Amino acid sequence: MLLDLVASQKVVFVGGKGGVGKTSIAAALALGRARAGARVLLVSTDPAHNLGHLWDRPVGDEPVRLAAPSGTAGHVDGLEIDPERTVERHLAAVAATMRRLLPERMHGPAARHLELARQAPGTHESAVLERIAAAVELGDEAYDLVVFDTAPSGHTMRLLSLPEQLTTWSETLLANRDRAERFGAAVRGLGGGRDETDRDAELRRILIRRRDRFARLRDVVTDPARTGFVIVLTAEPLPIAETTEVYEKLVGLGVKVTALVANRRSPADAGDLLARRRKREDDHLARLRRRIPDVPLVDVPLLPGDLVGADALTALADRLARTP
Repeated sequence: MLLDLVASQKVVFVGGKGGVGKTSIAAALALGRARAGARVLLVSTDPAHNLGHLWDRPVGDEPVRLAAPSGTAGHVDGLEIDPERTVERHLAAVAATMRRLLPERMHGPAARHLELARQAPGTHESAVLERIAAAVELGDEAYDLVVFDTAPSGHTMRLLSLPEQLTTWSETLLANRDRAERFGAAVRGLGGGRDETDRDAELRRILIRRRDRFARLRDVVTDPARTGFVIVLTAEPLPIAETTEVYEKLVGLGVKVTALVANRRSPADAGDLLARRRKREDDHLARLRRRIPDVPLVDVPLLPGDLVGADALTALADRLARTP
């Protein structure tokens, strides 16, 4: 059922409370779509990466082939966004731009500012968001679907709110640059230099590229025909309470919630203890249903064995293809 729900989408975020099985569901979803012929890019944005452990093979900061189901042109490529490498690369690009645009006397102060920015609030999120935007753009070029295995809910909600904020911020900077350029033009009319004109023009181009990238990401994330969010939970009070909060925040951000996945459901026919647990889970899910009545709810049973490797993920993908 879940595979059918995401079949028409180009971007799927899989999120929820920590420890509910987001990575497993994201990986099985990616594999299930690949078995149907889709070219899938599976991206982990969670600093506590588990894709490599789950697939039982190294996964790094560049796409690597994880699966190529026989009898189909589909495949799964995976990458784990490395936060430290992402920040380093982000700051190195900013430093190169600053050295090119600023007078030499400003290079020292600019370098000191960047060192302070390395640990500043928001630096990590901005850099990771750049990689998310790049992954979405790569998906447009080379894949049919991009699946994001996200960090726990609070971090992910913060990231999803940033494209709108950064687009607005970039537009404000551009407006300020426009006013500064008009003033600069008047000064140059009195004998100003050409170098300053070139620097202003390049800075404007950089701001426009950044604004347009975040604006495109915002438009993709809020397009219900293209993007959806799958909330993974376990049928327990805290994950269900957090699911309700995440759902309301996503609706507020304009992000479509495609499905709720109740993971690791206890069997009802494996002894009295598990039967009683199953009954409590049913009661919790009934309350969730009353709060969120219009989003499909998919049950995924507790599976035997360790969920590691292609065979285990194939079994889970089979479960995601079934009706409730």
